Amino acid sequence: MKRIFLLLFSMTLLNVSAQTDADNVKAIFDNSLLNGMSYQWLDHLSNQIGGRLSGSLNAERAVAYTKEEFEKLGLDKVWLQPVMVPRWVRGAPEYAYIETSPGKTTSVNICALGGSVATPNGGVKANLIEVETYKDLEKLGREKIEGKIVFINRPMQANLIHTFEAYGGCSSERYSGAKEAAKYGAVGVIVRSLNLRLDDYPHTGSMSYGDLPNHLRIPSAAISTNDAELLSGMLALDNNIKFYFSQHCKKLEDVQSYNVIGEITGTEFPNEIILVGGHLDSWDLGDGSHDDGAGVVQSMDVLRLLKESGIKPKRTIRAVLFMNEENGLRGGRKYAEEAKRKGENHVFALESDSGGFTPRGFSFECNDAMLAKVQSWRDLFKPYLIHFFEKGYSGADIGPLRKNYENIVLAGLRPDSQRYFDHHHAANDTFEHVNKRELELGAATMTSLVYLIDKYGTDTISNTAELRD
Repeated sequence: MKRIFLLLFSMTLLNVSAQTDADNVKAIFDNSLLNGMSYQWLDHLSNQIGGRLSGSLNAERAVAYTKEEFEKLGLDKVWLQPVMVPRWVRGAPEYAYIETSPGKTTSVNICALGGSVATPNGGVKANLIEVETYKDLEKLGREKIEGKIVFINRPMQANLIHTFEAYGGCSSERYSGAKEAAKYGAVGVIVRSLNLRLDDYPHTGSMSYGDLPNHLRIPSAAISTNDAELLSGMLALDNNIKFYFSQHCKKLEDVQSYNVIGEITGTEFPNEIILVGGHLDSWDLGDGSHDDGAGVVQSMDVLRLLKESGIKPKRTIRAVLFMNEENGLRGGRKYAEEAKRKGENHVFALESDSGGFTPRGFSFECNDAMLAKVQSWRDLFKPYLIHFFEKGYSGADIGPLRKNYENIVLAGLRPDSQRYFDHHHAANDTFEHVNKRELELGAATMTSLVYLIDKYGTDTISNTAELRD
């Protein structure tokens, strides 16, 4: 009889807990959709400040603005964490054309890749050699490459439903193309933009020369997908055509910037830290609304939504707006370094850096037991059409924390990604392409996961977890 009573009592506790969780999650979603701040914050960040390249005046304006907004929320602690960041400037707009015969040219859309050197005064004009991957250069050898512009024309793989897989499959061409082409005497590199649709927007992004000496470094630019198709077609008809491009970018001395941090102190386990974040910097062509203004304002709203919903976290909830994810990851590395130096105990970190589109769920870096635990919460997310709870990549800025904490659980918000690379690193990454409702759903989704992680922890053998499973 006693065992039956205990079982009934446990089942009652479980039902009450589940109902409380459902009510709290609903309150979070209601608050975000009816009284959200993420869209308003993003409006200011995008339209009043704009693109926020590391080391720029706009980046520093964004630091001041987000710190001020954190302070308005009445958080327990708000501070700036200094970090030295690289400073690369684009300079005057780039210009390029295809020359089929002397005086007969067709203008095309290009942009310098982040970190590239400038062209010589007057630009570069040369014949081209087209390859799909920089690995093809070794087969061609110096004889066929020297003195030419290498055109790397590798499309993103369109039949991959997870578009980040398609991006990852060819991002190395952008990153290492110039370094590899320079070894064979190329005078420049043109890389097909990483974009799944055909349009006229060139997409920038980070590139690196590795340890290549300065005098051997060659200029590198991205070309729009429409113009990549045009160039490839014209080369197929006449491989004697020439390509001209001019760019005026420059790398300056490192400057000091900041990670912006705000937190709510835990009521029971203040030394256990749950982190949520996005990166405050962006490329300079657009205003960085999707990459990663969306993640920034969603992370800020996690703290506001918890406070407004009357939830008093047991663990410390910390929002970190990282600086310099795009061209150095200095902010993420500095944060992990300081966390280790201070002996802080991070148990969970969630990053939003995949755009402000409709949330689908999360990808987790964790063991099987922890994955089973979060999957047991699926029914709480089902009313909001959130279904994706799988193992996978979390995020770049929280990645350095892996080295500090053996058992930390890392997660990434996974919005629908089908349109993300239409805007990624391009001039059309602007506020008008962010849907208010989708952005606010993402903020609520993140807050709900943080609420559950805080309530039940990352201990996969707790009695509560066993009851819920």
